[in-house]
Amino acid sequence: MRTVQGSCDHVVVVGAGLAGLSAALQLAGRGRAVTVVERGVHPGGRVGRMDVDGYRLDTGPTVLTMPDIIEDAFAAVGESMADRLDLMPVQPGYRASFADGSGLDVHSDPDAMAAEVERLAGAGEAEGYLRLRDWLTRLYRVEFDGFIAANFDSPLSLLTPQLARLAAIGGFRRWDRMVRRFISDERLRRVFTFQALYAGVPPRRALAVYAVIAYMDTISGVYFPRGGMRALPDALAAAAADAGVEFRYGSAVSSLERHSDRVTAVHTDAGERVPADAVVLTTELPDTYRLLGRTPRRLLRLRAAPSAVVAHVGCRAVPNDTAGTGHHTVVFGRSWDQTFRDIIDDGRVMSDPSLLVTRPTASDPSLAPAGRDLLYILAPAPNTVVGDVDWVKQGDAYVGEMLDSVVNRLPQLGVDTEILHAVDPAGWERQGMAAGTPFALAHTFAQTGPFRPANVVRGIDNVVLAGSSTVPGVGVPTALLSGRLAADRITGMPSRHRKSQVVQT
Repeated sequence: MRTVQGSCDHVVVVGAGLAGLSAALQLAGRGRAVTVVERGVHPGGRVGRMDVDGYRLDTGPTVLTMPDIIEDAFAAVGESMADRLDLMPVQPGYRASFADGSGLDVHSDPDAMAAEVERLAGAGEAEGYLRLRDWLTRLYRVEFDGFIAANFDSPLSLLTPQLARLAAIGGFRRWDRMVRRFISDERLRRVFTFQALYAGVPPRRALAVYAVIAYMDTISGVYFPRGGMRALPDALAAAAADAGVEFRYGSAVSSLERHSDRVTAVHTDAGERVPADAVVLTTELPDTYRLLGRTPRRLLRLRAAPSAVVAHVGCRAVPNDTAGTGHHTVVFGRSWDQTFRDIIDDGRVMSDPSLLVTRPTASDPSLAPAGRDLLYILAPAPNTVVGDVDWVKQGDAYVGEMLDSVVNRLPQLGVDTEILHAVDPAGWERQGMAAGTPFALAHTFAQTGPFRPANVVRGIDNVVLAGSSTVPGVGVPTALLSGRLAADRITGMPSRHRKSQVVQT
């Protein structure tokens, strides 16, 4: 594995998102002095926050999985996640609501989930679910160390025994086709393939290696931090600060100072100069290329993932035992395949919407005023490169249509509603996100593993990249892994197994 050569005693991390916080913790735990430079006034990056009239909004991701990877970040500095973060299991992890009026609670417990599947689709499908569960678990175990949590120096890095095992169990076949081997009910197939939206590729075209996201959601389990998603970056930043990491908030990086093939300092728009032996950049890809003064050569043009319209809505609170009002509900439309054609191929809003409805107040009522619930409604949408939607003219009306769709399917959540905040692809673009998408680059084959933009920069010896647009990809667990992989590029890999230890190097 290629690593940064020369002195790396002081590392500057640009960005206090999850990738930057993870890198800072890993580096601090390995004895490096670390300064984090963040343009915002608090940590989190894409794990955004907003307070509106007594509501505490999460403006970024809302689904949290793989707590062992979060634990790994804390363990890097000898801390325990339990001492910093109150992480609550969400049970069931999801409620799937189908257009025919049927529904399914998605449990991580195999017996509970098999019983739900049998209730919905019969004993044969329940047996198929258990076989699918076994395959997803094997896929994760084979894939994690050798593919997800690995640095690649070239495509030849894939030629390992793990690759052969991954191919043997169908990892490089199509996601939808592999799921069909185990279950035939169309509703169930959606439950185990809708996660392809996160990867930005239709299930029928996505590699089965990305079915590992379904493992994270449906087997590893779904969690939620008390205080909202913002509690995660706050806890990581607090642990890092106590480990000696210096944070400089409200400092946007304006340029990098270079001598020959090394960056020697980071300059901010406030005129600060921060010396650096090595730099971790977690900036959006266009900003990264601007700061580096180069654009990598690629045979194929980078392809952005689809975007989303997100509406934050307040409504009258409903009891947690009210039917169909769990923490996460996936409201599926009838035309599932058409959904992907609409937003990925045709660049238009969904003609038959499928929506994610999150009610964080189901787990933490303190996130809304007394007697109120907080809803987060996400509609996949075309990004601004393929899309032909005038969001300035159509955005408000579309948010209204989203809310109407939710209320029609979940009328118990439609009492005394108020739209608190909304953001569409044009809004994400104004925040600096390439192609107006918070999901960065799509996980096509040409943008997977060693074919994804690398976390090392040709011609600059001491800059490493981290974040959604480099390896391993998009999502909360992968962002944390990205920071760890960046740290490995600077210090070399420490002696550890699955969980990090405090290592002085």
